[in-house]
Amino acid sequence: MYEDLNNKVAVVTGGSKGIGKSIAKRFGEEHMSVVINYHSDPDGANDAVNLIQTSGGKAVAVQADISQEQGANDLLQAALDNYGKLDIWVNNAGMENRVATNEMSLEVWQRVIDVNLTGVFLGSKTALNYFVKNNRPGNIINMSSVHEQIPWPGFAHYAASKGGVKLFNETIAMEYANKGIRVNAIGPGAINTPINAEKFADKQQLNDTLEMVPMKKIGDPEDVAAAAAWLASDQSKYVTGVTLFVDGGMTLYPSFQNGKG
Repeated sequence: MYEDLNNKVAVVTGGSKGIGKSIAKRFGEEHMSVVINYHSDPDGANDAVNLIQTSGGKAVAVQADISQEQGANDLLQAALDNYGKLDIWVNNAGMENRVATNEMSLEVWQRVIDVNLTGVFLGSKTALNYFVKNNRPGNIINMSSVHEQIPWPGFAHYAASKGGVKLFNETIAMEYANKGIRVNAIGPGAINTPINAEKFADKQQLNDTLEMVPMKKIGDPEDVAAAAAWLASDQSKYVTGVTLFVDGGMTLYPSFQNGKG
């Protein structure tokens, strides 16, 4: 537990399920106040609110499309209306779908870019404006992926979006470091979330995935939430511009494990 997070205010986009929900719950355990953003899952968002309140935190759920500027503005306004300030903004919302690149429509490409990359830009811009105009230190955490580094055939739009997040994250970290604003990313690997449930239920696909993980196990959303809490806290006060991989070693070229090659 991080005492400095007590009474901090955070926005978590895509907070109704999976990694976002776990981050929101962990923030509640830190006795924070959380604005939980959801797009189309009010039940999941309300469950997250209950989890946070049960843990000793405060929470409100807000429907918003984070690929639109108005959506990001609405989330900031909810933080200010309910809690009077903003300390941490987590750009977590994301999506993926498998499509061969030569068969990918512009619409499919654009939707993934809009959510995964433009949403990160709009959320960050909104938070930065608040921090700068109010001369406040701040903290932005962007959800990237191991696929900011590892190519992923069939998911060119997703990989492109996360590659974009990587350099966007590093660029604004440098741009605003002298204003007391820290910007970092988290790069999850194979995590046991609802979006992966069907794949991991298939024994062959699970085994194929485990072969790519040196630790030979699938991660939990709570592992990513723990990284988010650390990056949000003063324990990481001298850390900015990094991607913290939570991946069991997936980015370490596991085919070379045991001296192969």
